[in-house]
Amino acid sequence: MALPPQIEMSWKNAVAVFISERLKAKLEKLKDDDPKRPELLAQHDPTTWIADASRRVTQIQAVTHSLKPIHPDARGTNLYVEPASLPALAELGSHALGEHFVGDVVGNAAALDVYKFLKLEAHGRSLLAALLAQEADALAVLHSDPAQAQVLRDAFVSLTQPRAEGPSSHTLAKQLYWLTGDDPCTDADYTLLAPLYATSLAHAVYAQVQEDRYGEANNAARKAKRERKAHDGVFHDYPGLAVQNMGGTKPQNISQLNSERRGMNYLLSSLPPQWQTSAMRLPVQAGSVFDRLFIARPEVRHTVRALRQFLESDPEPNLATRQRREALLDTLLDELVSLAAELQQQLPPGWSLGDDRFENLHRSEQLWLDPLRAELPDQATFAQEWLRMDWPADVGKRFANWLNAQLRGKLPLGDAEAREWAKVLLADEDGFQQQLRFLRDRLDGVTTEVAP
Repeated sequence: MALPPQIEMSWKNAVAVFISERLKAKLEKLKDDDPKRPELLAQHDPTTWIADASRRVTQIQAVTHSLKPIHPDARGTNLYVEPASLPALAELGSHALGEHFVGDVVGNAAALDVYKFLKLEAHGRSLLAALLAQEADALAVLHSDPAQAQVLRDAFVSLTQPRAEGPSSHTLAKQLYWLTGDDPCTDADYTLLAPLYATSLAHAVYAQVQEDRYGEANNAARKAKRERKAHDGVFHDYPGLAVQNMGGTKPQNISQLNSERRGMNYLLSSLPPQWQTSAMRLPVQAGSVFDRLFIARPEVRHTVRALRQFLESDPEPNLATRQRREALLDTLLDELVSLAAELQQQLPPGWSLGDDRFENLHRSEQLWLDPLRAELPDQATFAQEWLRMDWPADVGKRFANWLNAQLRGKLPLGDAEAREWAKVLLADEDGFQQQLRFLRDRLDGVTTEVAP
């Protein structure tokens, strides 16, 4: 019976394939009679290659928290700390990575093949993790002699240890003197904190953001959002996202993972929320939206004032006068249609129903401003009233009476003017009537359900 692929791929097989592929890549560049071929074959004997790699490993250091991103010329302690060994905190940090993390490496780029060797995976974990855990099958792949295997193991895992004797910082590193004693005037009462860059966490964040922004699932969700189509998935967005580039044209000088990201390091927005006053007000305890909501709109107040002043100037009864008056009225109608659209689209269907705050709102305005209430299963009477279309004329009358009240004073306004204002609203093809047509097309579908 064949074993599953993950069991068949032992450490021995993984190492053999890795060294063989490196040898093949180099031999392909040589002619068959090249005198360097025997030398390369000897160098890539597994025992020889592993022994050489154990010597070169001193040129690099594995890290999870690096000093280089703080400043590329800083010299000091880097740390390799497995996230699973860190205390669990409620805040997001490297501890959240658990056992699933990618270690970084700093040092001589020519020795990076050693780190790739230690990143080989079998049985679901890396060779480095297996050697750190003193796993017998991982040790056996290094050398047939257990004592020699242990020596090689100690050399390889040394790349996870700080290179300097004891922790050290640098003048180009970030430093913070933290008072741990009682006397702020005594140097001994301070501890020097040297923050390091959580490179493994930064890489995990980068990978997640890249997938969320450019992955196939998010592309499909973005397309559905753009086309206003229903979508079962989740759309991810990162407002205020910034990118910090490290290393300039040589990101490999910072670290291996920084090179893989082409120097890109995402910074999530940490700005405090900005208070934004809602532009939409509700007709709370109001008999009409004209008395409070409509006149509260700055453009409406400005336009009413301009119309009153214009009419009070007793303009000549000519084409220019008529065009000026119509332009001001068009502005009022645009604002009125906008107000209706805001309430219709931003509030849930049925917002005017069963709420003491809106019980005084006139029935015709409920029909106008909460039309999708007609789609609710227990609103058959409301739907019938809406579809009879008696209420638009009443809305027009209420608008006319409101405008007359706003313009009264020096102007002798009466029923004739009110009829003209109502007529203008009800004949507004590009605004009021267009809204009615759209809603009528939608609500026509409920006629069979609410017909007596």
